[in-house]
Amino acid sequence: MTCAVCGKEEVGNVCCPAGHYVCEDCHGKGAFESILNLALAATSADPLDIAEGIIRGTSLPMLGCEHAWVATGAFLAAIRNHGEIRVTDEQIAEALNRTRKQAIGAYCGLTGVCGVAVAMGASFSVILGAACPKDRETAATMHVVSRVVEAIANQTGPCCCKNFVRTALRLGCQLAREYLDINLPCSQAIVCRDSHRHPHGCRGNKCSYYPV
Repeated sequence: MTCAVCGKEEVGNVCCPAGHYVCEDCHGKGAFESILNLALAATSADPLDIAEGIIRGTSLPMLGCEHAWVATGAFLAAIRNHGEIRVTDEQIAEALNRTRKQAIGAYCGLTGVCGVAVAMGASFSVILGAACPKDRETAATMHVVSRVVEAIANQTGPCCCKNFVRTALRLGCQLAREYLDINLPCSQAIVCRDSHRHPHGCRGNKCSYYPV
């Protein structure tokens, strides 16, 4: 395929019905830095509140792996702001970069692993210091990812990246209690403002965030 933005030719997996293709380098260009900066500037300890601010403050497409970066930044910024566990700006940037390496466009459908699950895994991996030679830290991180995958799998039909971010972060508050022994505040009343933008048709009332 030929990228409609930069003209690069490469093997691709997804194009729009009109045949347009955008490569990974151009997809969401500029969004990574914006999401990172908004996460670093956040002051809330509520990951859902931070995520909604990032979504509103960044020109994100309705769908796209940029949402995985939102989940990483919001979750780690909330833990940093909570204050019980030390999280540095460098760790937030590190987790975002780890997420970016695996959260690639269309891989949710191609491999069955949504980038938002990767985002939560990267977050816990950085906090716990998970690595191949380790035991509990790596196991805990993998258990987190498996539970996030299960939670967002129940929200498909069609997929919605914004729903997945909210679902993962709500579960993330519970997982933080279980694995990190911290109680993060968790927004309850979230109303989606983007249902009209969904290219495959919003799930409507089947979504917990659909406006009543």
